[in-house]
Amino acid sequence: MTRAALASLLGLACALLLWQPTASAAYPPPGLVTGDIGIHDPSMVRTDQGYVVYGSNDLLEARISPDRTAFTDAGSAFTAPLDWWGEISPDRNPWAPDVSFHNGRYLLYYAVSNFGQNTSAIGLATSDTGLPGSWTDQGMVHRTTAANDYNAIDPSLLVDDDGRWWLAFGSWWTGIKVVEIDPATGKQFPGDTTLHSVASAGGGIEGPALVKRDGFYYLFNSYGTCCAGTDSTYRIRVGRASSPTGPFLDANGVDLRDGGGTFVLESHGRWIGPGGQSVLNDVDGDLLVYHYYDGEDNGAPKLGVNLLDWSGGWPVAY
Repeated sequence: MTRAALASLLGLACALLLWQPTASAAYPPPGLVTGDIGIHDPSMVRTDQGYVVYGSNDLLEARISPDRTAFTDAGSAFTAPLDWWGEISPDRNPWAPDVSFHNGRYLLYYAVSNFGQNTSAIGLATSDTGLPGSWTDQGMVHRTTAANDYNAIDPSLLVDDDGRWWLAFGSWWTGIKVVEIDPATGKQFPGDTTLHSVASAGGGIEGPALVKRDGFYYLFNSYGTCCAGTDSTYRIRVGRASSPTGPFLDANGVDLRDGGGTFVLESHGRWIGPGGQSVLNDVDGDLLVYHYYDGEDNGAPKLGVNLLDWSGGWPVAY
């Protein structure tokens, strides 16, 4: 090999070592979804009738799909506002649903709140089918007022292998909390009312999703600000723990209570402010279900779905 050729190869090697992928190269686009895909804070469940996605507002607006690709508007979870919502929010407008299937029935946790305030509550509804209009409300699960330093919205249920149930929730203020849930009622467990603090970011953190995979508990959170179209700064980060109550550490060992969090998804290309996420274990793997704002469609909020690869011990969207 000539000296010139060797120098050229060394130069190329140095360039490759120094090169870092851009955000657009590092993150995948959402998987193909079509039809009525405008939604915020989506949570998806697979039923005997196909897939159902619930989202914030309009009495928890619903989308259905037979194949997880083509979605149609299916109305809303509830047919009318509930009286008790008015105790919390004058507009009686529910947000941030979390839908799942356990013990032979579908569970729908949701939040009611005054926007920008922590006068909030988490409610629970149940259904035999999981379909829009079939839900029976079971009342309040947890409540906060202006006297609290945390916010009871954005619920996420984890049913553990040992039969214990846990609910993660929280938005801004002092961050994300976890409480134990009674499997018999779906409400807070009377034998242990401990409020576990598991993640904080000095303000802009919300929308937890708590799951267990391969012996670890993973806590996904949305960081930044939502609901501002193309000015939204949402991004999804994650930590893991050996207990559902933490401590959750990121891949560098930083505690999520100290601002840690390994990136899963952030703005890239036309897909701006991904967040409001949930995780569904489906027949072909785990799905990260979220919303984003389309930079090529006037910032319209849309449904995003990606599969997750856990092979390296940390979730990677693809």
